[in-house]
Amino acid sequence: MDMTVKVKKLKEQAVMPKRATEGSAGADLYACIDEPVTIAPGQLVKIPTGIAIELSDSHTAAFLFARSGLGVKHGITLSNGVGVVDSDYRGEICVGLCNVSDKPYTVSPQERVAQMVIMPVVGASFVEAAVLGDTERGAGGFGSSGKL
Repeated sequence: MDMTVKVKKLKEQAVMPKRATEGSAGADLYACIDEPVTIAPGQLVKIPTGIAIELSDSHTAAFLFARSGLGVKHGITLSNGVGVVDSDYRGEICVGLCNVSDKPYTVSPQERVAQMVIMPVVGASFVEAAVLGDTERGAGGFGSSGKL
């Protein structure tokens, strides 16, 4: 299933999101910065992409994920784990990055900094309940299903 996403370039040097291959789940997002930005170990930075998007359906959202190469090779991950761009947001998409390595990393202008995946979301109504149904797991939390 394909979907058209409208993209507005907010800055002339912004790069349109693009999937690297036909089988890529995510479209690469690019740093829209005028000069390199160095991220020190433990530091958090916000990298602008220079774009805004319009999703055609309120039952979808854009999710921002780390690029595996940046994470595995350089310890550069998203500071919020996964970024969520709601269907009604029209502002610039920025990527929060953090450096979890012990070495500085420099982001270059127009470098790929994250990947964006458009996914369905389910609207939910929340109703207070005095009792919840029983399950085999019950209230077992972290690690309750055992270690393989």
